[in-house]
Amino acid sequence: MKNTIAASLTLLFLIVSAQSKINGLSFVASNNIITNGAIQPVVNLHANWVALMPFAFMKSEEDTTIIYNSKRQWWGETKIGIAKTANAFHDKKCQVMLKPQIWIQRGGFTGNISMITNRNWAAFENNYERFILDYAQVAADNSIEIFCIGTELNKFVVARPVFWKLLIAKIKNIYKGKITYAENWDTYKNVSFLASLDYIGIDAYFPLSKDKTPSVKTLRAAWQPLKTEITKLSLKYKKPILFTEFGYQSKDYAVDQPWNHQSNGNLNLSIQSNGLQALFAEFWTEKWFAGGFLWKWYDNNEQAGGSFDTDYTVQNKPAEKLVQKIYKKL
Repeated sequence: MKNTIAASLTLLFLIVSAQSKINGLSFVASNNIITNGAIQPVVNLHANWVALMPFAFMKSEEDTTIIYNSKRQWWGETKIGIAKTANAFHDKKCQVMLKPQIWIQRGGFTGNISMITNRNWAAFENNYERFILDYAQVAADNSIEIFCIGTELNKFVVARPVFWKLLIAKIKNIYKGKITYAENWDTYKNVSFLASLDYIGIDAYFPLSKDKTPSVKTLRAAWQPLKTEITKLSLKYKKPILFTEFGYQSKDYAVDQPWNHQSNGNLNLSIQSNGLQALFAEFWTEKWFAGGFLWKWYDNNEQAGGSFDTDYTVQNKPAEKLVQKIYKKL
């Protein structure tokens, strides 16, 4: 048994070690054509990957209609915008993950998407398949390195495993690069098709501490049981782990509910840096860990973030220097 585990770990280490770490940013879609002025700050941060995220829209968690690639959307979310942005980053030797995802009006959560009848399921699945395959073609046509086939869709994933199996086969007929799926931090084990992926994707907003400003040491200790479970999953499927999203707001108690962008709290630049420092220290040196995409980065760098901003971006905050230093080193 020990020899089997050792062999599995060795194989996984070789797979991940053959590639550099994914030092990524979640690059927010722009309403303007991307220029070098938007890309150079990413290069300066020593990020070697970006995630591009074209959104589709639903009216509710039970709606069957998915609207995307619309003239009313921002340029960076359209198929032509994604193609031009991906190629601009490729010109700067920065690799790309394409991560199409759904936005539900009035604050609905994608993890709760569920249809009432089989007829509605069929209609919704046809629309989701069209959405994903359209962007799989964009990924194929523009040599995009990773394609994420869904984001935080756990009820959909659990209820319709046959659909997902068939969808993955159709994606692979179009797109020959690496694929992943981004599941939420609390349901990442509830995915039936992990064996069919190249990376196990996790949106890593794990709760770590209820303190206002916990220390890096406290946060690293809080990661230990979570890290053990993540490691087990990687070993079970012999797949590297990819944090498809990670990040913290710069406000008090930001590591208590990192996923909650509407949480209350006063400006706190230190907790953002502490949270990121602990996460990097725990994961970026692990050979079974592929890397991740920091949430989030805006194209208007000079105006983004800043010392009075409480949102997730590290732009123009102390945490930006931390990320730059770590990404340069790793």
